[in-house]
Amino acid sequence: MAEALGIEVGDRELRITNPDRVYFPRIGATKLDLVRYYLAVGDGIVNALRERPCMLHRYPKGLAGDKVHQKKLPAGAPPWVQTVSVHFPRYHRDVHELCVTELASVIWAVQMSTVEFHPWNSRRGHVEQPDEWRIDLDPMPQCDFSTVRRVAHVVREVLDELGAVGWPKTSGGRGLHVYVRIPPRWGFAEVRRAALAFAREVERRAPSEVTTAWWRKDRAPDELFVDYNQNARDHTIAAAYSVRGTPGATVSTPVGWDELDDVLPDDLTIATVPERYARLGDLHAGIDDAPFSIEPLLEWAERDEREGAATPPEPPEPR
Repeated sequence: MAEALGIEVGDRELRITNPDRVYFPRIGATKLDLVRYYLAVGDGIVNALRERPCMLHRYPKGLAGDKVHQKKLPAGAPPWVQTVSVHFPRYHRDVHELCVTELASVIWAVQMSTVEFHPWNSRRGHVEQPDEWRIDLDPMPQCDFSTVRRVAHVVREVLDELGAVGWPKTSGGRGLHVYVRIPPRWGFAEVRRAALAFAREVERRAPSEVTTAWWRKDRAPDELFVDYNQNARDHTIAAAYSVRGTPGATVSTPVGWDELDDVLPDDLTIATVPERYARLGDLHAGIDDAPFSIEPLLEWAERDEREGAATPPEPPEPR
C-alpha cells in the first residue's frame, strides 16, 4: 500500500491512509479516486447533507469486503467533526451521528471508508420535524427504467397541480427520487401520511404501472412502488451526489426534468459526474428556496380515510 497522503480541505489538514486501496474492483477505482470525486462535487454533497443526522455505509476493504451500516460516528473523529444526538426508542439509547457542516467532515468520513452517505430528512435544529418530503420511485425486479420515466412525469404533473417544486435525482440504482422541501411543522407520521396520499394519487393516474401495496408479495414484478415509507423516522436514502456501493461506482445524481427521457443512470458515475458538475453546477442548489406546505396532501389523506383507505402501520426502525 502507498504511504498516507496529506490533503488540505478548506483550512483542515487531513491524512488519507491506504489511498491506493481498490474500492471498486470492476473499474479499478481506489480510495483516493473516491476522495477526489467528493472534492469535485463538494458544494453539492455538503448542500445535500448539511446539518442532517447521517448514517454511513462503510466498506473498510472496498466492495470486495463486508459492508457496515453505521449510525454512530466512527471512533477517532477529530474535535471539529460535528455530530447530532438522535434517540432510538428501539435500542433505548441516544446515538451521536455525523452532522455535516463542511466538506472536510465528508472527506474525513471517506477516510474512514465511507462510500455512501444516507442523511435523515430532518435537520439538527428540528430532528423530529422533517423539512424534506421524499418521493421514492422504486421499481420491482421486472420494472424497467422506461416505466420509471413515465411515472416520474406523472409525479411532476401532480406536483405542478399542487404548486410544489420537485427536485429529481437518480437513485444510483434502478430508481428515481424526487425531493420536495417542506416547512418543519409536522412530525414523521404526518409527513408519511401525506406522502401516502400523494402516492395513491399517482397510482390512480397510472394504475397499470404503479402500486402502493404495503406488502411486497402484493406487488406485481413489473410494477413501480411509490415508497412513501422513506418518510418514516430513521428511514434514509442515499443523498444527492452520494456514490453508491455498486460495481460501476454509480452516483445518485440530480437531473433536470427535461433530461428524464434521455438520462441513463448507469452512465452517472464517479468518473463522469465531476465533469457534469463542473459544467452544470449543483442542480439542487435552490431547493431551500421552494418550501411547500403539505396541508393539501393531509386533506387528501383525510378524504382517502373517509372512503375507507387504511393507513398502514409505521415500519419498524431499521437496524
